[in-house]
Amino acid sequence: MTVSVSWIGALIGLALAIILILRKLNPVYSLLLGTIVGALIGGASLTQTVNIVVTGSQSVMGTVVRVLAAGVFAGVMMESGAANAIARGIVDKFGESLAILSLALATMIITAVGVFIPVAVLIVAPIALEVGSRMQISKLALLVALSGGGKAGNIISPNPNTIAAAHGFHLELSQLMVADFIPAVFGLVATVLIASLLRHHGTIATMADVAANQEQGNQQETTTLPSLGTAIVAPLLAVILLLMNPVGNVLHIGFLEKFNVDAMYILPLAGLIGMLAMHQGKQVLAYTKAGMARMTDVVLILIGAGAIGGLITTSTLPAAIVHLIKISGISGTFLAPIAGILMAAATASTSTGVILATGSFGKAILAFGTAPLAAAVMVHTGATVIDHLPQGNYFHVTANAMNMTLKERMQSVPYETAVGLTMTIVGVVMFTLF
Repeated sequence: MTVSVSWIGALIGLALAIILILRKLNPVYSLLLGTIVGALIGGASLTQTVNIVVTGSQSVMGTVVRVLAAGVFAGVMMESGAANAIARGIVDKFGESLAILSLALATMIITAVGVFIPVAVLIVAPIALEVGSRMQISKLALLVALSGGGKAGNIISPNPNTIAAAHGFHLELSQLMVADFIPAVFGLVATVLIASLLRHHGTIATMADVAANQEQGNQQETTTLPSLGTAIVAPLLAVILLLMNPVGNVLHIGFLEKFNVDAMYILPLAGLIGMLAMHQGKQVLAYTKAGMARMTDVVLILIGAGAIGGLITTSTLPAAIVHLIKISGISGTFLAPIAGILMAAATASTSTGVILATGSFGKAILAFGTAPLAAAVMVHTGATVIDHLPQGNYFHVTANAMNMTLKERMQSVPYETAVGLTMTIVGVVMFTLF
């Protein structure tokens, strides 16, 4: 593409898209409209603007295909009750004496195995309220445990945000999942420490909160849940297959090094095998349909984000950013986490924040000599810092799940931010000092 859009047009387009998202216009239309306005203001013709939109959208098709494939896995885990069975199994195993740890770990694990973080919180919330009412733990502490655990699991999961971060920097999904593991562990530790300090701060959970949760339909029927042994088949198989190639490369095992199978194959296969293990083979159409439905919004946002990413990469904005950071004396390494933090904060979404940060600033980040894996980790962890703001769906879903008022829900925001910031700092330190 020979057209070069001015950085002013690109910046106006990006700002307009974010403003429209904050004004509750559909994010896809916001991103497309921002792209069109920015391209025209930046000097592109009507025809060139169409080419920018089309080319930018085409650039994310690889990620789109993998996200759709992951829908099979997500549908099986969510619709079969496997995620619920895993959560209850973890809490029962650890017992109420380690309630905060068990709840955070349960949310982390079921998010890590491919369940969306809002859904993970919905699954564990009724369990948390039951435990909290018996152990006299505040709803604030319970929500911090669930949300922080979910954030830690989200950065090592085969969820759309991880797929977008990996393929935005041309990495294998398993590479990023492994690299994010240490920040995730620190995130879990921070979550448990913070939530433990808050266990008597705020309103104590009661059985009335449990009843309110059930009335809202957040609790799944427990009588039809699969056994823990069959529920873990799908996630365990997915993790083993995804890690075979990285482990082979580290240990120099020849046949494992040659096992270079994309997540596009592994996630649907693991989901289908897990479904058979739970004796749910007859539900294949229902589960895959549900999984596809859950991925539709993500795919559409990917297309819109690809369009605005195309606008920015064809503009002079990346070069201007690189020049500005160089003359300011700030290390260019920090562009990666800053981009993740700002984009996720603007959209109140981890996935959308990662998509915008990689698509819009990926080339500028790499221009500073930042390695692709380091860039992906820092963008990805950065997107968890303030992705839970009130303009997003996650804020309200989790408030309803815990039967909290908006004022009560706002009290947890700084503590959730501390968890995300912990993971971001660890990610930055890992790739700047070592």
